[in-house]
Amino acid sequence: MRRYVVGYTATENGRAAVNLAAALARSQQASLDLVMVQSPDSPYAGTYPPSGRGYERILAEQLDQWLAEGLALVPHDVTAKAHVRQAESTAEGLIEAAREFSAAVIVVGAARSSLLRRFSIGSVASALLHAADVPVALAPKGYRRQASITRLTCGIGTRPGADDVMQAAVGAASWRSLPLRLVSLVALDPDNPEAVRAAEANMSERFAAAAALLPGKVTRTVAHGKTIEDAIEGLDWDEGELMMIGSSRLARNNRLFLGATANKVLRTLPVPMVVVPRNYRSDRTTPGPTTPDRTTPADLNKDG
Repeated sequence: MRRYVVGYTATENGRAAVNLAAALARSQQASLDLVMVQSPDSPYAGTYPPSGRGYERILAEQLDQWLAEGLALVPHDVTAKAHVRQAESTAEGLIEAAREFSAAVIVVGAARSSLLRRFSIGSVASALLHAADVPVALAPKGYRRQASITRLTCGIGTRPGADDVMQAAVGAASWRSLPLRLVSLVALDPDNPEAVRAAEANMSERFAAAAALLPGKVTRTVAHGKTIEDAIEGLDWDEGELMMIGSSRLARNNRLFLGATANKVLRTLPVPMVVVPRNYRSDRTTPGPTTPDRTTPADLNKDG
C-alpha cells in the first residue's frame, strides 16, 4: 500500500491538508501518515532552556490531543496513523518522514492568511516547493472535499521538464482510472503572435503521446489570456479536480523548484495542485494493468 505524509497542524491549513490527503488516498488505495513536527531543544529556541518534565508532559499531551483531532478527520475507509517528529524546521521534518516511510507524496495546506487569493504560499509550503524530492500536494484554503478525485489536469509547457510531469500524470490517471486533461497556458504577447500556434503544435505532439497510452481518456486545451492568471480563470474546473504541474528547469535532479509560471498558476487555481520534481520517476509513472491494494479501516495509532 502506498503511503502519503500529511503535514498536520491544528489549524484550518491542517484540516485542509487532511481532507485533500483523504481524497487522494481514496483514489489510490493509499494510507496516511499524519506528521506533526516539534522543534528540538536548542539555545536558539524560545523555550530554551527546557522547563523540566512538567513542561514536556504538557507538550506531549497537547500534541496527543491535536493528533487525535487530526485522525478524527480521516474517513473510516482510509488507513491513518499519527507521528511526532523532531526537526529544525517543519519542512525538514516532513521531508525526513517522507523518506522514512517511502512516501509517494507530501500533502500540506498551502494558504497563509489571505482575503483575495485561494492560494497564498506560507513558509512551510514554500520550503517544500524548493527542496522536496517527492511530489508535493497543496490544498487550497478551506478545502473540505474528501470524495475521490474525479479528473486530473496536467499543465504542459514547451521547456525541458514537460515530459516528466506528463509521464507522472499519465501514470496517475491510468492507476486511478481517471480522465486526463492536458492544458497549455499562454499569455498573449503582441510582440510574439506565434505563441499560441507554437503552444498548439507542442500540445498536438504531447496529446498524441498521451492518447496512445490512455485511449479515449485524454482531452486537450490551449488556454490563453492577457496573463497566465486570465488563462486559468477562463478554464472550467470540476469540483473534484486536481492539477499537476512540473518543476522549473532550474530545479536540481529529483528536486522541486517552483518556477514563475507555476507561481502564477498557484495564485489563481481553484483546485488542489501537485508539483512534480524534475526527472521524477515512481512505480506509478508508467501506466499499465495493476491490482490496487485492499483498503482497510482507519487505524488510529500514534507513535513518538
